[in-house]
Amino acid sequence: MNRETSAMLFARAKKLMPGGVSSPVRAFKSVGGDPVFIKKANGSYIWDEDDNRYIDYVGSWGPAILGHCHSEVLGAVVEVAQNGFSFGAPTRNESKLAEKIIEALPAMEMIRFVSSGTEACMSAIRLARGYTKRDYIVKFTGNYHGHGDMLLAKAGSGVATFGLPDSPGVPKGAVEHTLCCPYNDIKAIEELFRKYPEQIAAVILEPIVGNAGFIRPGAEFLPNLRELTTQSGALLIMDEVMTGFRAAWGGVQVNLNIKPDLTTLGKVIGGGMPLAAYGGRSDIMQLIAPSGPVYQAGTLSGNPLATACGLKTLELLQKSGNYQSLANLCKKLMNGFNGLAEKYRIPFISDWEGGMFGFFFCDSPIKRYEDTNNMNIEIFRRFHRGMLDKGFYFAPSAYEAGFVSLAHSMQDIQATIDAADEVFQELADSL
Repeated sequence: MNRETSAMLFARAKKLMPGGVSSPVRAFKSVGGDPVFIKKANGSYIWDEDDNRYIDYVGSWGPAILGHCHSEVLGAVVEVAQNGFSFGAPTRNESKLAEKIIEALPAMEMIRFVSSGTEACMSAIRLARGYTKRDYIVKFTGNYHGHGDMLLAKAGSGVATFGLPDSPGVPKGAVEHTLCCPYNDIKAIEELFRKYPEQIAAVILEPIVGNAGFIRPGAEFLPNLRELTTQSGALLIMDEVMTGFRAAWGGVQVNLNIKPDLTTLGKVIGGGMPLAAYGGRSDIMQLIAPSGPVYQAGTLSGNPLATACGLKTLELLQKSGNYQSLANLCKKLMNGFNGLAEKYRIPFISDWEGGMFGFFFCDSPIKRYEDTNNMNIEIFRRFHRGMLDKGFYFAPSAYEAGFVSLAHSMQDIQATIDAADEVFQELADSL
């Protein structure tokens, strides 16, 4: 494909923005080559600045669950925009969207809107500390909860080791109360609770990890974690920014019938607009200002454009059969890739839930972030480049989940499998 315009725009952007992008993964550093600059999108397709068309499996990193530029969602946003973009005041749609989300999530009795998943997770942790009057939090390696200082931490040597800053500019003091643990390892977290009794305010996790590929929790992991946090007096925070209304209506917690104390949401609930939320038990949520002393605020929180976009998205998404359709699309895609990997004897594993999928080029199970050391990054890079050149847009990182939308057709999926057949053969020939 000719991408001269994208290359020109990237060269210009690098003079204006660090790395030429507003978020690191967009720079394509982990897959090589220059990023594709997108001009427009519709349904399951995106077009770059050189008018190359791609079937899109990124979907704005998850929000575009109905497909891009859905006519009814666009109409709802345009109608609201004619009355103003933002007021910094309460609006009717805030309450309507809140009601829709609370109805879908039994664990969420009250909700507060913010503008990003990072804000939601930072605010939920502050609230958990304020409620429990404890300082320590536990996170799992490979789980991403935004770029708040206390969450940019990785595991040290041993499960009881304090997290170390993952980024320059994060002082050690910011993460001195962050404890890190391997995902899917209940014994490791039990050890933390023994070492820090009555000191842990909350455990935060992705119920299905989507920022280290796609990693599913073991059958007993979440139930055991729910029991452990309840017994210890710590709060359980489920970060469903990615999985909320994506893996299932409501989220993973609804599928598994596990009620966290607090939940963070984003992506799908905004339909592509900047919108996120945190919520949970009313006795905890009532501590947030102005009802209580835990402060959090935001100028654009719950703005009318975002809430209109999110509300219409959820109204359309709630129709019967939609999640089965999303699962069928993911199943066909991943089964197709699995068959090709077997045909060409390329190590490959995959998984999916609802409209979310992930795959690794390796031959051993991925149960935690540490297991991703076994995957072949070079094969992924070549797969990504091969598919991109054939008109299929996958996440430019081996550590990210992928997404289908209700706008994807079975013909789109089959075309993707057919193209992947050629790419897998090229990979096999070069091994």
